[in-house]
Amino acid sequence: MRASSVAAVTVVLIGSWLAYLSPPAAARSAWTIPRTAWGHPDFQGVTWNFATMTPLERPRGVDAPVFTEQEAAAFERQTVERQSANSSNGYDWWDGGTQHLDRRRTSLIVDPADGRLPALTPEAERRAAAGRRARPGAEGGPEDFPLNARCIWWQNAGPPMLPSPYNDNVQFFQTRDHIVIFNENIHDARIVPMNGRPHGTIRQWLGDSRGRWDRDTLVIDTVNLSDKTSLRGSNVNLHVVERFTRVDEDTLEYRFTIEDPTVWTREWTAVLPMHRSAQPIYEFACHEGNARNMEGLLEIARFLEGKR
Repeated sequence: MRASSVAAVTVVLIGSWLAYLSPPAAARSAWTIPRTAWGHPDFQGVTWNFATMTPLERPRGVDAPVFTEQEAAAFERQTVERQSANSSNGYDWWDGGTQHLDRRRTSLIVDPADGRLPALTPEAERRAAAGRRARPGAEGGPEDFPLNARCIWWQNAGPPMLPSPYNDNVQFFQTRDHIVIFNENIHDARIVPMNGRPHGTIRQWLGDSRGRWDRDTLVIDTVNLSDKTSLRGSNVNLHVVERFTRVDEDTLEYRFTIEDPTVWTREWTAVLPMHRSAQPIYEFACHEGNARNMEGLLEIARFLEGKR
């Protein structure tokens, strides 16, 4: 095929995909963005839910960015059955939004076009291989468990905020100079300066975030994340740029771009919707240390040590 033909086909495919992700023009024109007293888009007074069955990466063997209706129905049914079988609490433990794909999409990643994470750098490949070879052993103490098991941090608190099985709810609080992003899961509150203050130098579990408005899109730039809150193998060089755009009365588009040149050979971008919810945010009663869980897990670890 000639290069010009390939380019034309690529433009058509990209245009069709972008149109699929965007709401109809009639719906956009009939709605006006609510604004704060100082003129910025207003995200407040609403709980936004970002649960979805659509995986971050496109499943192996799936080539299309969108399932057919029949494929989507089969994928959803099989996933619900698997979740029910693997959950000790039954399917009710999972957020209701996880029962369905987002518009039959096969991945949240939209760039690269194959819907998968970019290739790892050679050094990241070596680290990943070393981790796979390491024999999982019984933990010595509570500090050896992941942060989520200890009720300290979960990836859906971000950044970036990735859907998890439950509690995928967030609220925004806005002033002229700051925005607070409050997550239900792990009850984290990320305070984002909006006054042009430069980034600091202290590494934090939620990173060092700075925000600005690009017309009606909230843009948040985050650096100085801790390697304790690693994203798919990222380290302290992780750079996250998030974009929040209110596209209609009931939907926020959440788009984030990830860059870490010490882990991936190129940056990557994912998109997911946040849906307006009638539910409030509830107390997430998982307290730092997670004592009962830790006691049980450590007893199991000591038992396994005695069996070796």
